[in-house]
Amino acid sequence: MATYDSLFSALGLKDWCAKGKEDGPMSMADLLAKAKGKDAEPESLWDVPFPSLDTLNDSCAAFPQSRELTKGLEEGFLAVKDNLSLVLDPLTQPLSWALDGALYGMLNTPWWIVIPIMLAVVFLVTKSWKLVLFVGVSICLLAFIDYYEYAMQTLAIIFVCAFLCVLFGVPIGIAMSRSNTMERLTIPVLDMLQTLPPFVYLIPLIFLFSVTESKLYGIAIILYAIVPVVRLTNLGIRLVDKDVIEAADAFGMTPRQKLYKVQIPLALPNIMAGVNQTIMMSLAMVVIASLVSAPGLGVLVLRGIRNLELGVGLVAGLGIVILAVVLDRVTKASLARINATQKQ
Repeated sequence: MATYDSLFSALGLKDWCAKGKEDGPMSMADLLAKAKGKDAEPESLWDVPFPSLDTLNDSCAAFPQSRELTKGLEEGFLAVKDNLSLVLDPLTQPLSWALDGALYGMLNTPWWIVIPIMLAVVFLVTKSWKLVLFVGVSICLLAFIDYYEYAMQTLAIIFVCAFLCVLFGVPIGIAMSRSNTMERLTIPVLDMLQTLPPFVYLIPLIFLFSVTESKLYGIAIILYAIVPVVRLTNLGIRLVDKDVIEAADAFGMTPRQKLYKVQIPLALPNIMAGVNQTIMMSLAMVVIASLVSAPGLGVLVLRGIRNLELGVGLVAGLGIVILAVVLDRVTKASLARINATQKQ
């Protein structure tokens, strides 16, 4: 006798429960449970199981099992998959073009052009020869151990995805700062994106897109990494001193003028901090995205895990650390330069 049989009998639902009962053969799990005596009524209140779907199903077959819930969710997603793909494919195709173009450009341009251009960009945004030297040594070290191509693939993906995160994230953050309703609606979505395990991002995307398409891992990286820049843009604009806003109103500035000439410049340190965190999260997701054909150093990490190649995995992990330090130092140096300019 199952745990809640007496409850359903007392409620007069015994006949209703019997309608859903099937006379088919018992599953192996049911046979093992029966052999262990799990179907017996608990001896005391201490042993009473929680009335979950599976427990109630044991007493009343009309109740669905938990596996029916997950199966129904999967069937519902597969039912709308084709229609979703029909809409999302054209919208996301430019992302594939951007990623494929960046990867092609990085890998087919000679190293003696790519490295000087990268060092020139670092100097332009930081004005620090020490940092330029550090970046140059780091890239040359990766090239010296034949990880140059993998490192460039990782950087190409990060550049494209981080740029798109900023392109879409900053306007969303601005819209949140200008509307409390927009903020209330957006924050739950950001909370979900921030707390959802990284691997879960890949599950629906694998069903929607082909594993060979770059947008599969590109969308996963963008969804995972866009949260910091949105949050910190919203926070930065909301933290602008109210007296400054009142002074701008007194001078007769329009909302657009206040945004571009007062709020964004004053919120720029917070926005840049969000960009820094977005780049770091993009790098973290690139490694996980190697499970779905994302190229780069993450492929070597995955190879080290699959084939138990300790050296390959550790050296690739060290390469990722080097890239993370380089990107972190460059963005923080540019942020420090912005702060110094504002103080002057």
